[in-house]
Amino acid sequence: MTVTRQDFEDAIAAYWGAKDFQKEQSAIKDAVGAGTAGSVRSGKHFDAITVLISKFFLEAGYPPESIRVTKSQGLELPGYYRPQKQWDLVVVHNKTLVAAFEMKALGGPSFGNNYNNRVEEALGSAVDLRHAALADLYPGEDPWLGYFFIMQDEEGSRRPVKPALGALPIDEIWRDKSYQQRFGIFCQRLLSERLYDAACYVTSSAADPTPTEPVDKLDWRHFSAAVHGRLSYLKELGFPG
Repeated sequence: MTVTRQDFEDAIAAYWGAKDFQKEQSAIKDAVGAGTAGSVRSGKHFDAITVLISKFFLEAGYPPESIRVTKSQGLELPGYYRPQKQWDLVVVHNKTLVAAFEMKALGGPSFGNNYNNRVEEALGSAVDLRHAALADLYPGEDPWLGYFFIMQDEEGSRRPVKPALGALPIDEIWRDKSYQQRFGIFCQRLLSERLYDAACYVTSSAADPTPTEPVDKLDWRHFSAAVHGRLSYLKELGFPG
């Protein structure tokens, strides 16, 4: 059940509806309750990604009941600025939030319409949970957060964007950057500020689902290494026993 690079590429292809789950992935989907129990999200696009990430935890010995992937299983986690927030994949074991994952995408043709929404969602989710942890709403070990993002690869997301003329100058790092480049900077800052513990950022499209990873430290290799790091850390502390 080792998670492979091919699993990752298959999951991205499945996101676009270009490839069916392999038999092994289907078995995992059933094991964690994402099969006949209904969609992981309101749409099924991220089912493949959720199954892929769930595989890490099943492989590490976590029981299926600790891995929550559907609304009926309860994906809500306590917040600080609001009572709860629903995440996309939640692993809770022995009263510890082993991991929680946010999964988002941005597609065209008008990338600007939802770009700021995606940024604000990711920031809000992380800040809310981190402050809830500081308020002792998360017993056990400190929470661990992961972020997975797919940007549709097309001319509109690759073209440099001119910022609006505002009341004050912007950080020069943003000038003449495309939406693809902007999101790479954003995800790197999420990690450097420790809002998320791992982030995977890929660009892809239905026409060519093979994932491209624009930023080395945000690629699948670094993301999977971070997940393994979390699992190894908890294993030393007796998890998932």
